[in-house]
Amino acid sequence: MRRTQGAAYLFLSPWIIGATLLTVGPMLASLYLSLTDYDLFDPPKWIGLDNYRVMFTEDDRFWAAVGTTVRYVLFSVPLKLVLALAVALLLNRPRRGGGLYRSAFYAPSLLGASVSLALVWRAMFASGGTVDRVLAAVGITTGGWVDQPQYALLALVALAAWQFGAPMVIFLAGLKQIPRELYEAAAIDGAGPLRRLVSVTLPMLSPVILFNLVLETIHAFQAFTGAFVVSSGRGGPSDSTLLYTLYLYQRGFTDFRMGYASAMAWVLLVVVAGVTVLLFRGARGLVFYAGEGR
Repeated sequence: MRRTQGAAYLFLSPWIIGATLLTVGPMLASLYLSLTDYDLFDPPKWIGLDNYRVMFTEDDRFWAAVGTTVRYVLFSVPLKLVLALAVALLLNRPRRGGGLYRSAFYAPSLLGASVSLALVWRAMFASGGTVDRVLAAVGITTGGWVDQPQYALLALVALAAWQFGAPMVIFLAGLKQIPRELYEAAAIDGAGPLRRLVSVTLPMLSPVILFNLVLETIHAFQAFTGAFVVSSGRGGPSDSTLLYTLYLYQRGFTDFRMGYASAMAWVLLVVVAGVTVLLFRGARGLVFYAGEGR
């Protein structure tokens, strides 16, 4: 028995060492730094909870970043999931070239986090860009989305929604698992396409919807590259694209306040964990699991 346990720990040791050095160790170091005044050049100075106090009571840009991030999450996640589900429903029907269509719709998810794509997105939505000229041709003048505070965040939301390929693939896999007998029985009862979607597809797909919702919400809270590139790292205009992660980056690597940035990182971790718990608790009674008899 001891020999078997020893072999198990031996095979687990690379993961244990990696998790300790690359995950647990940095997290503990970040927690310590969040309680210090640290600027990368001088030794950390212990200040207790002062970073958290300043963050919640004196830093107006912190609350601006929180508001911008909440709006970004509330708009981008539902839009992205609706697009992903709609396209998955279309691709679930037998048709020629289905694999090609799946690859084409999935491709933006592979490119979405790249700097080059964010640069293209910025050029498209800038003043005089493709989107600006197309809208001007139909009589809508915006002056460029990324240059106007009221439209800049919408450009980031559009960039996020365009990357719906990953949740689409997961939705498609879930749709393939729904028994065809349920659709046949519903059709015999006279249910039309909309009724079958509401009474069969969505209930049977509810665990997958919850999974995608949790995953995309976490990703949305962590969004950084698009906001950084589109706003040239400033979060403008007028802090309209100042996402939480971008402001964290500014405090850490522009102002060299690593202790404050570490405190912001821990606040983000707690908020994301809390939102995830709320999503799971809120989904009780709404998610159908096979074998539960509901």
